[in-house]
Amino acid sequence: MSADASFGKARRLLNAKDYSRVFDGAEAKASHQHLLLLARCNDEPGHRLGLVIAKKNVRLAVQRNRVKRVAREVFRQLPDSEPHLDVVLLARRGLDQLDNAQLSTILRQQWQKLTRHVAQPSQDNLP
Repeated sequence: MSADASFGKARRLLNAKDYSRVFDGAEAKASHQHLLLLARCNDEPGHRLGLVIAKKNVRLAVQRNRVKRVAREVFRQLPDSEPHLDVVLLARRGLDQLDNAQLSTILRQQWQKLTRHVAQPSQDNLP
């Protein structure tokens, strides 16, 4: 695996401050029955991913690890386009019932939805 294809620390949200920035100031959301993506533009070179896979929603450790592995792989394969985002994936109940292909498809669809939302100016403040 080449260095540019890895999923190193520069591609991850690492501490509580990073997660809080996204939770408190999410500029875009992409919701699905089984997951929620929150995003905020960042000043870092490239997108960064944080995963919140609660034991309450995905009971078995092997399933939590599988979900994380698939999410990281999908995220790693995404094009590194502007604007650069900090993204937090929150698991909901039933996420562990999806197979890897379904999970990958849903993540890609939600990513497209998220990037479209960030690219468009907000309509919330218009009269």
